[in-house]
Amino acid sequence: MHYHHRPYEGLRHPLMPRKALTPNQMWAALITVAGYVPVPLTGRDYLELLPVRCQAITPAGITIHHRTYDADLLAPYRGQASPVAGRGGKWEIHYNPHDARQIWIRLTDGELTEIPWIHRDHVHQPFNDHTWQHIRTHAHHNHHDDSQQHEAHLADALDQLLRRVHSGHATKTEQALLARATTAPIPTARHPQHDTGPTTDEPAQHSDSQGADSENDSIDDLDDAPDGDFSPNPAAGFGLYNAHEEADRW
Repeated sequence: MHYHHRPYEGLRHPLMPRKALTPNQMWAALITVAGYVPVPLTGRDYLELLPVRCQAITPAGITIHHRTYDADLLAPYRGQASPVAGRGGKWEIHYNPHDARQIWIRLTDGELTEIPWIHRDHVHQPFNDHTWQHIRTHAHHNHHDDSQQHEAHLADALDQLLRRVHSGHATKTEQALLARATTAPIPTARHPQHDTGPTTDEPAQHSDSQGADSENDSIDDLDDAPDGDFSPNPAAGFGLYNAHEEADRW
C-alpha cells in the first residue's frame, strides 16, 4: 500500500517536471489522457487482494488467535521455514476479515491454497475476529483443559452464540455484537424484554418463582430446545467464501 502513495523520482508529469509523483498521482494523470479498459477480476485475483499476514506452520498446523487451521497437504511443511527471505521463516497467509472459517496459504508452488479451520464443520455461519475475541473473553476456561480442548470449547460456545442470534433467542447484547460483524439481517429477539443475559454457552440463572416458562425464554443450548421451538433462518448467505464464485458474479 505504501508503494502507491510514495513519490518516485522517475514519475514526472510533463506539465510539472520538477515534482516527483506517486504511482497513484501518475495513474490519475495518465488515465484522463489514455482512458482505461475495465477487466473483470478472476477468482485468483480476489484471493490475492485479501488481507495478508505471516504465520509459522507448526506440527499442529497454523494457529491464529487460538484457532487452528490444518490440512493433510501441510504435512511436508510442518516445522519448516518459508523459503521466502524477509519473513523470518513464516509463510504468507491470506484471510477473509469477515469469515474466519478458512485461510489461504502460499506454498512453494506459488499458488494460494485453502486451509480450513479444524472446527469449521461445527460452526455453520460466518464470524470474524471481533466475535471470536468476545467468545474468548467471556467463555469459561477450565485450566485443566489442554489447548485442543479449550479451542473445541470455544468453538462450541461460538456455535451456540451464532445459533441464538439467528434463531431470535439472543439477548440484545448478543444481537448488537453480531450486527457489527455481519451484513446479513439479524432477527429480532423473541423476548426483547431481556436486555441482558448470557453471552456464551453458560446457562442463564433463574429463580424457582419464575417457573418453567421463564426458563424456556432463554434457551441456551438450542440442541435441547423443544420440537418446534427452534426454527433457524434459511442457510442462504452463510456459505463459505468462494473467490471463484464471486468472480463469476461479475
